[in-house]
Amino acid sequence: MQTVMPSGGRVSGLLVGAGWETGRGAQLLEVRAPYGGELLARIAESTPDEVDAAVTLAARTFARNELTPHERADILRRTSQLIAQRAEEFAHSVVAEAGKPLRDARAEVARAVLTFELCAQEATRLAGEVVPVEGTPGSENRRAFTIRRPAGVVCAITPFNGPVNQLSHKVPTAIAAGCTVVVKPAEVTPLSAIKVVQAMLDAGLPPGHVTVVQGRGETVGQQLLEDPRFAVYSFTGSTAVGAHIRRTVGLRKTLLELGNNSANIVHADADLGLAAKVLAKSSTAYAGQVCISAQRILVHEDVFEEFSALLADQVSALSVGDPSDEGTDVGPMISLDAARRAEQWVAQAIDDGAKLVCGGSRDGQFFVPTVVARPAAHSALACQEAFAPVAVLIAYRTLREAIDIANSTEYGLQAAVFTEGLDVAMAVARRLDVGGVIVNDASSYRVDSMPYGGVKHSGTGREGVRYAVEEMTESQLVVLNLRDPVGEGL
Repeated sequence: MQTVMPSGGRVSGLLVGAGWETGRGAQLLEVRAPYGGELLARIAESTPDEVDAAVTLAARTFARNELTPHERADILRRTSQLIAQRAEEFAHSVVAEAGKPLRDARAEVARAVLTFELCAQEATRLAGEVVPVEGTPGSENRRAFTIRRPAGVVCAITPFNGPVNQLSHKVPTAIAAGCTVVVKPAEVTPLSAIKVVQAMLDAGLPPGHVTVVQGRGETVGQQLLEDPRFAVYSFTGSTAVGAHIRRTVGLRKTLLELGNNSANIVHADADLGLAAKVLAKSSTAYAGQVCISAQRILVHEDVFEEFSALLADQVSALSVGDPSDEGTDVGPMISLDAARRAEQWVAQAIDDGAKLVCGGSRDGQFFVPTVVARPAAHSALACQEAFAPVAVLIAYRTLREAIDIANSTEYGLQAAVFTEGLDVAMAVARRLDVGGVIVNDASSYRVDSMPYGGVKHSGTGREGVRYAVEEMTESQLVVLNLRDPVGEGL
């Protein structure tokens, strides 16, 4: 299936049943390359009737419950193998529509290969536990255990900044759990999602287990939220949209991976060279459009100036340019508006007294990797999510002060601490109000088998294959009231 169409033709982006359709929607969504603005494709926004048909098919397919665990595992494993075979095609798709540098796009696809394999393994590992009710007086002849049952139809809404791997944390986990799933990819990056789902179909996934709709959040997304047939919503995106989802879907289960402004603490005893190297990469990877990027870097006052110089050297050495060039470190931002917002936030921080250490300039959708030091505590860079290639250096004198600063925002996804002291690392980790703490690596460290999710306004639930599969199932208790044929002489 051709998905990159320089002529601007339509792409078959709607999947309801056994084959792709161009859709009947009059509203055409243009998919443009962040680098150069080339028109890659036009995709018809799904009509209300098409969205309803997709959900109806997913619900009917779930009710049939036709795939056994080993069949699901076989399909997911074959999908992993197909993605590996098509890795370069997938990577170049991510480069084209998301503007992600080629090296990072290849790494994303490699992660997706592993994620599908992990999902295949988990499909055959769903298990409950024995519940010792016989220890309760009056229940001596009873035995109890739990089983895990698929929750139902899953709605997966994926973001632009990981069009392959973010989908791989939602769709195959739903299949592994025994659910069916309706996918709405981000309207600016639908082509990579189409490729992933096509690989699943090529691997033998029967029609109806995955359906795909296309469109904007305020139209197609809203219709999905209001459909009562969904049991689980899995969404990655902004805190504002996540809050809207919670208000709309009520008591139904939600897996929300939302905003963040990760704190990375560099203590006085840290390996400053290591910290500078990994934090320079973390704060600028994919132009900072990563929710666990190293945005706030809290540095002990005793080493502040030394670390500032080391970080500036690392950041200034990064290559900015064409994302399809193998030597590029930082590509364009996803939109001109996003780049302009980064420029405005940096300018405002400087007006409020911060020091520009390096960078700070914009050229169209490119924002030069930037380091800003000692911003005002109320500045947007210090307390909101920049989602841009900007690192903010904040000084502290005591660990208590560093912890208070780190916990001072509404977010709590992941954080990091650099120190040579185990006591320091554990003391900080116990007190940071976040979903994950990384020691001697950046807050952006993630592997796809680990639990991943936040607290506060950074979301609910956990991704990471085993954890997401569990989130998409329900625990059911079974109690057996048994006779004793031996004791009764039978």
